[in-house]
Amino acid sequence: MKLALSCRVVAALFLASSLSFAGSAPAAAKAPFPAEGVWRGEFNIDGDPIPFNFEVKGKRAQDATFTLLNGSRTDRFKVTPRDDGTFSVRMNTYDAVLEGKVSADGKHLVGQYKDLVPSRNGARNLAFTAEQGAAWRFVKPGQDEAPAADLSGKWAVQTIDKAARQDKRNQVALLKQEGNRLSGVFMTVVGDTRELEGTVQGNRFYLSGFSGPSPLLIRGTIDEDGNIQGAFGSGIYNVVKFEAEKSDKVELPDPYKLTFLKDGQDRIDFSFPDLQGRQVSLQDDKYRGKVVIVEVIGTWCPNCTDQTYFLAPWFKQNQHRGVEAVAVAFEQEDNFDYFKKTLTTFKDYFDIRYDIVFGGIADKKVATEKLKGLNYMAAFPTTIIIGRDGKVREIYTGYTGTVTGEYHQDYVTRFNSLLDGLIAEPDPYAASAAATAAPATTASVAVAP
Repeated sequence: MKLALSCRVVAALFLASSLSFAGSAPAAAKAPFPAEGVWRGEFNIDGDPIPFNFEVKGKRAQDATFTLLNGSRTDRFKVTPRDDGTFSVRMNTYDAVLEGKVSADGKHLVGQYKDLVPSRNGARNLAFTAEQGAAWRFVKPGQDEAPAADLSGKWAVQTIDKAARQDKRNQVALLKQEGNRLSGVFMTVVGDTRELEGTVQGNRFYLSGFSGPSPLLIRGTIDEDGNIQGAFGSGIYNVVKFEAEKSDKVELPDPYKLTFLKDGQDRIDFSFPDLQGRQVSLQDDKYRGKVVIVEVIGTWCPNCTDQTYFLAPWFKQNQHRGVEAVAVAFEQEDNFDYFKKTLTTFKDYFDIRYDIVFGGIADKKVATEKLKGLNYMAAFPTTIIIGRDGKVREIYTGYTGTVTGEYHQDYVTRFNSLLDGLIAEPDPYAASAAATAAPATTASVAVAP
């Protein structure tokens, strides 16, 4: 009897629970999320496509990564989904974001690349679409045309001024071709394009790159002499035409001679606020008798981030040897709050252990005026090396990334050799510091019990 009663009670409870569940609102549908795998995206710039590739890994939003692919270079970002089926991918330390909508099957994206600093000169938002499962860039598999030439090698590049054709500026391209596949980098006096990926089809060639900053498209033709004519098209900036010929001897202007001190000067000086608003100067005690690396940068500058990628870990490994460093940031907004927000992200991303200070608006003329003793600020980034005596020993303009091969290795070798030599020099202030401290030490010993 008790058993039958218990069964009826359980049945009643189960029925009530079932009715309650049946009457409740259905669970919200799960928002679509980009499918795993390799994707092909395409920016549309005034009707001209700039293709790019990326890979999505991770089926759960909290674990997913978005990796831009450019030849051997990979740049990883975090995907942030939204409940309405849209998503955003913040471009790490760059003040820009990819955002858009995911299709129901998770295999198509529609969106835009948004510059988060509208005041940036010439910038604009860029529409894009993307499809999962397509690993090609410019030409679908099976549709290649036999290349008319092998573009592998070193190229002397001359950009053509629109107003005066004779006004040109030197660049150097390092290209590598395997069949139809083309990859490489274009170098200028201020840095490089990072690694580009593309193809040669008949007498035409195409290269593109997108690693976080504005996307870049380079395309052109190969003439009967094997020379090339083409154009650079940066997504948020204007198109620049160029012509090039192979040359093993071409070199850029010496980056160690482009930026220099005023006549009669052997030092630089400044006083700028750090992230906490405290004034930092090279006259501060922490820099006295130390080898100091001054890194003049901007978070908007891709070569600056590449240079920081090299310097931040180098500093952590070498600070104990008597080295200090300070990054002077010139940003897209002449605003301390903007600097603090942007450079805090930058500091955390690269795990920077040295001071970061705010120099002002991103302008070479402004930087020249504010870095006292400097005659001319040629480019961002610029690296200034100061000896233990406080005198400037070397100034390097721009930065050559790892994709430049021996150019990058030569930079690293020279940097390490110079720093080793400067660190080995005696501290000229050590003797005076010891003499100043000596009387106090003696008096302390004399009165000790």
